[in-house]
Amino acid sequence: MPPTTPYAGKFSPSPYNNNNNLHKYHQPMEASYGDMCYHDNSLVSGSLEALIQHLVPTVDYYPDRSYVFTFLLSSRLFLHPYELMSRVCHLCVEQHRSGDLLLDKIRIRDVAPKIVQLLTEWTETFPYDFRDERMMRCLKEMSHHLARGDEYSWRAMQQMTQRLIRRLAALGQYEEAIATLNASAAERPTALKTKQQNGQRSDVLSISDDAFILAQQLTHIELDRLSFIGPEEFIQAFGVKDPLDNHKSFFRKRKTTNLEAYVAWFNRLSYLVATEICMPVKKKHRARALEFFIDVARECFNIGNFNSLMAIITGMNMSPVSRLKKTWSKVNTDKFDILEHQMDPSSNFSNYRTALRGATQRSITAHSNQEKIVIPFFSLLIKDIYFLNEGCASRLSNGHVNFEKLWDLAKQVSEFLVWRQVTCPFERDRKILQYLVTTPVFTEDELHLASYESEGPENHMEKDSRRSLRSSLLHREHR
Repeated sequence: MPPTTPYAGKFSPSPYNNNNNLHKYHQPMEASYGDMCYHDNSLVSGSLEALIQHLVPTVDYYPDRSYVFTFLLSSRLFLHPYELMSRVCHLCVEQHRSGDLLLDKIRIRDVAPKIVQLLTEWTETFPYDFRDERMMRCLKEMSHHLARGDEYSWRAMQQMTQRLIRRLAALGQYEEAIATLNASAAERPTALKTKQQNGQRSDVLSISDDAFILAQQLTHIELDRLSFIGPEEFIQAFGVKDPLDNHKSFFRKRKTTNLEAYVAWFNRLSYLVATEICMPVKKKHRARALEFFIDVARECFNIGNFNSLMAIITGMNMSPVSRLKKTWSKVNTDKFDILEHQMDPSSNFSNYRTALRGATQRSITAHSNQEKIVIPFFSLLIKDIYFLNEGCASRLSNGHVNFEKLWDLAKQVSEFLVWRQVTCPFERDRKILQYLVTTPVFTEDELHLASYESEGPENHMEKDSRRSLRSSLLHREHR
């Protein structure tokens, strides 16, 4: 877990760094306590009710921080965050209700700081849960309840709520900005329609011919967009509602907007690279674009920006680009071959995973923000989390939740949280950034046609394809 709360100083930056210290609860070697089962001091399973109860602080108990993160992350496989919030708040209130007003006030005062701590961890690690008005209403009711016994905790609740509101406002502004950028990029000026008109359109080399600078700006975009992905989106992208619960509405909505926007950015960058290579009329200009993006990809690798690196490689491996044999013959591909080797999908991307571990180790011992940058190849990260997610929602034969699987899922997601909170150390270049996110790019059909116009069809199949594409695109223009 990354240090995301005011209480972070009490915890290791990542409780998962040392597997020997994972989820220790000082229980006997093998034991069952009510509806909670342990092995080697580690929680392995429990009933959903017992796990909820285990989350609730008391005067002399506060749940382990790694447990808080793991359960808040994975509980949404079994119940809506609002249902969990309601039950937690109810338990917090009921456990110190005695019927004696003075005694109740004392009990509230004693437990209030721990309740605030739990809600702070929730609001700061999973703020998007609180876009639900019912969640905000629970917060408000709990704040009023704490005010009866402890003014300091009431003030802390007010400050926490203000931070939450600012975070949700920033999220709203981000989503509006992404929608505006996407609309701008979707506008397709006639200068993009044919290669013959490409003199009317700027290309990336006219904006920046420095590969390191462009890689820096790509890193800005990556970290900006990563920072808005909620950890719960990884669960909600694949989540199957618990069969023991009849309410299906939560997972129908999915709520994975920021994750989807990030995947869309990867696709856009791939198509931008292919467009920049296929667009120029002259072979030497296409070769120069190829060489430039190879250099940009290498700089991305050195920075630790594996997502942009893979998007660039993907763009250069698209068939409209890869078929440009005359263009490729003008390029020294040694550097490209090395990069492709690093991102080779064989053996489950073993080369990339080795490089990622190296970048992660560098970030742990880093002395500067630049050394802390780790931007994973996102599609593979989603795939890894998907396989960890498989089976997490399945109950054991005794009806218990399999908490061992939830620990593994939380470990992967918590590592992502550490990566996403790095502040990009590079200076922003607004002109380059604007170009990267708004300049129109070719569609797949337009890429193929541009490729055929660069280097003519080599066989009857390609000739038929060019003829069909010309007819299809001409028809679209006149609609």
